[in-house]
Amino acid sequence: MAQKKLRIGWFTFSCCEDSTIVFTELLNDHWQEWKKMLDIRHARVLQSKNVLDELDVAFIEGALNSKKQVDAVKEIREKSKKVVAIGACACTGLPSAQRNTFKPKEAGEIKPLVEKFEFLPKAQKLADVIKVDVNVPGCPMDEKVFLHALNGLLREFKII
Repeated sequence: MAQKKLRIGWFTFSCCEDSTIVFTELLNDHWQEWKKMLDIRHARVLQSKNVLDELDVAFIEGALNSKKQVDAVKEIREKSKKVVAIGACACTGLPSAQRNTFKPKEAGEIKPLVEKFEFLPKAQKLADVIKVDVNVPGCPMDEKVFLHALNGLLREFKII
């Protein structure tokens, strides 16, 4: 009988995607063990055929800046048993949310960009919009905290 695998997705929104780079480097180091335990259903950085269906865990990097992003993250939450906020932008909104603190002059300077990209008035961290089960902070994410969180989820879903 085939071993049960953790069904995961990796998603990015407004950020520099440094945690995605760390994740891909961790895959290089852990591929032999993880390929037996992880069913990567969605990860645009890794594969061209992605499926957003029932996920055990969604790892989400980045702040939310638009209605389109908010709608997308709500759909991801609906299809995921657990959500892990990855990196500073997802956990705190910053540095993406720096614009939230701009004085009127600075806000006026970026207004054309905000309008062009149909950004919301304020950038939001994930927890402002959806329930987050685990936070992995850092810019980029803290590798040890990520590995601890992943191992905890593998145990929780009875993969290990």
